[in-house]
Amino acid sequence: MLRVENLTKTYRSGDRPLTVLSDIGFTFEAGTVNAIVGPSGSGKTTLLGLCAGLDHPTSGRVLLNGTDLTGLSEDALAAVRNRHVGFIFQSFQLIPTLTALENVTVPLELRGERGADAKAKDLLAQVGLAERFDHYPTQLSGGEQQRVAIARAFINDPVILFADEPTGNLDTDTSAAIEDLLFGLNRDRGTTLVVVTHDLELAARTGRTIRLKSGRILHDSAEAVPA
Repeated sequence: MLRVENLTKTYRSGDRPLTVLSDIGFTFEAGTVNAIVGPSGSGKTTLLGLCAGLDHPTSGRVLLNGTDLTGLSEDALAAVRNRHVGFIFQSFQLIPTLTALENVTVPLELRGERGADAKAKDLLAQVGLAERFDHYPTQLSGGEQQRVAIARAFINDPVILFADEPTGNLDTDTSAAIEDLLFGLNRDRGTTLVVVTHDLELAARTGRTIRLKSGRILHDSAEAVPA
């Protein structure tokens, strides 16, 4: 499902090169639940961006659902993401001028598919927001906004879902509820899940954990199991 080969990412920092990731390699099988952990600055968010085709590596390659992302144009990468990938972010990334229902339908509308409203309502009901279709993000709590984001992430039936610190802005009780919801939906749909987090308790709920330090893999439990 996701194969990363000799991945390196280097930026220019003044007159010096700054290597954020160095020679990263791993494979996540379809239907597995995985975590990428590490302290701030370890390169985990950069790695997620490369795996999802949001950025280009300096060297190495990423194969996502059989597609080699290396050398693809921005339009081609966007098409791959819209067809195969779901995203959940720490900051929710909801469009403030759209209702909960409208936020969830966006991915399907971009693909020109019919029946977006009915599918979005079903997903919002599954995440416990059946009475909040017409509410705007500012009218929702942090936990409710993340529920909307989860519904939006699943609406295009992604084969892989990337969650970047999905509970980072939530309190402990709300975080636990969101984790249960995310893992439950993921299990029901058979999606490959990649969680980027600094929360070791959250990582412990996954089947496999890759720990980064200073842009390198420090440890890989290599025990991925089906969700």
